Amino acid sequence: MSFHFEKSLRLLNASEYQAVFDESRLKVSTAELLFLARKNDLGRARLGLVIAKKNVRLSVQRNRVKRVVRETFRLHQYKLQGIDIIVLARRGLSDIDNKQLHEACNQLWYQLEKRAEKRFRQQEG
Repeated sequence: MSFHFEKSLRLLNASEYQAVFDESRLKVSTAELLFLARKNDLGRARLGLVIAKKNVRLSVQRNRVKRVVRETFRLHQYKLQGIDIIVLARRGLSDIDNKQLHEACNQLWYQLEKRAEKRFRQQEG
């Protein structure tokens, strides 16, 4: 089992991001974060990050957020097979510390996993 964040685990271009924005059937969120997701046919999860300067002013904070989100994604990616996910930052995200950010991300990954399971089971049935 590899926990590297390889290129194959990333949304790389605008069309891949746009597809998730246009077709996101799964949404989970907290006050500070929003996860949008759609099914892909690749058999692996892919992650895209949208951490806007408008919502997280300092580059140090934006980089910290990205690092924590990627880290938590790496630990949950095997439960999220076949899903493209975009993580969007909301205002106030820079005010929470790493521990709270880890907890929020882990909670959202879990919720997304459960909703994806339920949604895809419904589609198959």
